[in-house]
Amino acid sequence: MSVKAKYQPVLDLGEQLGIKDGNVTVEGDILKVKGMANTQYEKNIIWDKIKEIGGESPSDIKANITVEDDSVYHRHTVKSGESLSKIAKHYYGDPMKYKQIFEANTGILKNPDLIHPDQVLVIPNL
Repeated sequence: MSVKAKYQPVLDLGEQLGIKDGNVTVEGDILKVKGMANTQYEKNIIWDKIKEIGGESPSDIKANITVEDDSVYHRHTVKSGESLSKIAKHYYGDPMKYKQIFEANTGILKNPDLIHPDQVLVIPNL
């Protein structure tokens, strides 16, 4: 299996996330990947996929993923049935961090228990 085929799920994920300025080359047995993610969260997703395929320190891939907007961790579009605590658990692994999400969005939220589908919330860097 070629190194590019091995990491094809990473390349597919990059396309799904809309990674900008993407560049993929193969030099010998090393896949070189370059691009710009919208947010740190998206960069982390790419790295998680790389590690899932190649292990904690893969030697057959070199990735240079930069972040376009480092002022936030991510921007989340609310879906039906979500709550701030559910969103906090997804991004931070801790539902109690909903307070930080609420504080970062007081311009559009007046009550942490009242969010609506299609609202775009800032997920702050912690």
